[in-house]
Formats: sequence, structure tokens, C-alpha cells
Amino acid sequence: MDSSGLGDYAVFGALLLAGFAFVAAAMTANRLLRPSAPSRAKGTAYECGVDPVGGDWAQVRIRYYVYAFLFVLFAVEAVFLFPWAVVFAGLGAAAVAEMGLFVGVLVLGLAYAWRKGVLRWA
Repeated sequence: MDSSGLGDYAVFGALLLAGFAFVAAAMTANRLLRPSAPSRAKGTAYECGVDPVGGDWAQVRIRYYVYAFLFVLFAVEAVFLFPWAVVFAGLGAAAVAEMGLFVGVLVLGLAYAWRKGVLRWA
């Protein structure tokens, strides 16, 4: 047994290199074996079987990005809140206070978004 612990890093490094080599080999095989027949029709925009109308650039309102950001925010909240709820009985008062602070910050963010009118779908 290696007392310095460097043996574990060597195994990790070997697995990391093997992973990179596997990905590089797969991408190289893909490039060599795939059929290549580029054409102008393949480069055009495709909209569910309907011929595209107009250009390929469309302006999107920032509100949709805010909805996506809020969704990610509350999905992350659920990721942190669920394990805490599973072991709630074994936690002390400090952990409960920390989670209360965490949920409080999220509630403040939700209240701010609500007050700014971000949550209205119109």
C-alpha cells in the first residue's frame, strides 16, 4: 500500500487519459466512417416540414430567458432541499437555521421577480 496516496492519483490519471483517448478515438472513427455529401439544401433552416419563411434570425423577448433562469433557479433549490428534507430528523438547530436562510433568499428572489412583473405571461 502506498502511504503517500499518490497511487490513487495515478489510477485516476490513467482512467482520465483512457477516457479522453476513447472519446478521441470515437470522434476520429466518426469523421472517417460517416458519409459526407454536403449540399445547399442541407444548410437551410427546417421548420417541422414547412418551408421556412423569411430569414433565419428571429428576435426573442428577454422575458423567455428570465423564465428559463427562474426555472433553473428553483430546480436547483429542489436539488438542495430534497436531501435536506430526507435527513431532517437528524439535523440540529444550526442546519435548520441555515436552510431557513437559504429558502429565505430564494423567497426574496421570487418576491423580487413577482414585483417586477416577470411572472406575468403576456
